[in-house]
Amino acid sequence: MGRYVLRRLAAIVALAFGISILVFLIIRLIPGDPAIAMLGTNAGDAALVERLHRQLGLDQPMHVQYLGWIGGVLKGDFGYSYGYQQSVSSLLALNFPATIQLTLAGLGLSLSFGLILGIAAALWRNRGADTLSMGVALSLMSMPSFWLGLLLILAFAVTLPWFDVVGGTSLKGLVLPAVTLAAGSAGFNARFVRSSVIAAQTQRHVLTARAKGITRVQLFTRHVLRNALLPIVTIVGLQVGQLLSGAVIVETVFSRPGIGRLLVPGILAKDYLTVQAVVLIIAVLYALTNFIVDLLYPALDPRIAAR
Repeated sequence: MGRYVLRRLAAIVALAFGISILVFLIIRLIPGDPAIAMLGTNAGDAALVERLHRQLGLDQPMHVQYLGWIGGVLKGDFGYSYGYQQSVSSLLALNFPATIQLTLAGLGLSLSFGLILGIAAALWRNRGADTLSMGVALSLMSMPSFWLGLLLILAFAVTLPWFDVVGGTSLKGLVLPAVTLAAGSAGFNARFVRSSVIAAQTQRHVLTARAKGITRVQLFTRHVLRNALLPIVTIVGLQVGQLLSGAVIVETVFSRPGIGRLLVPGILAKDYLTVQAVVLIIAVLYALTNFIVDLLYPALDPRIAAR
């Protein structure tokens, strides 16, 4: 087990360095010059542009720029945002908690609603409840988040003023963005839970337990649900990255503070250091989440720990 943990941690470090190189190169392939974007109407002065390039270190070779940036990251310094005129670390400290709050709320809603729909569809397979549950799941999966968000704002913030319209950071302001973020994942979870539960119901030990005459509730909770949870946990680990990236769109639609408010303007303004830091942290969080999921496997299935 110890070797496995060390190997996974080493893989996370390698992944982080690989992502850092990719995002460093890709952001620089976007057309435009950050110095010109910053200078605005004064960008016609070549001397000003050249001086700003030197101040930002953009006149140095690419490998020198990368080594300087990654060296600072290893020390906890993500650089200075020339778009926001403050350190990237302070921007992350201000905005990332709101994104984590939204992601966790969306994950909780996605799992809760997906489990309810999926279990109902599996227990009443090929009946009306199954058809209705899977119809709802398919509808949730088909709706773009930005479109659903606008509909929810119109229905529950404008027509019915139950929740904050935009920019809300309170619990009332969290409801609509969390529902918007969770909708697509909830539909996918429902379909996946249905398949997992149906597959678990056909296992030999479940059939044996049913033949012994235990109650349906005991059969489901002790034998079916526990075996169905393992593949569901894997999907949860994968969905964290999806929810983090989806939060960028949702935060933009609802004008919430968060990484969306950093990433989108940062890309448009060619704010290299801000974009690099946000993408790198998202990638590391995604890798760490899947690492934690892998460690949960032995707790859910003792047979894995015995190997």
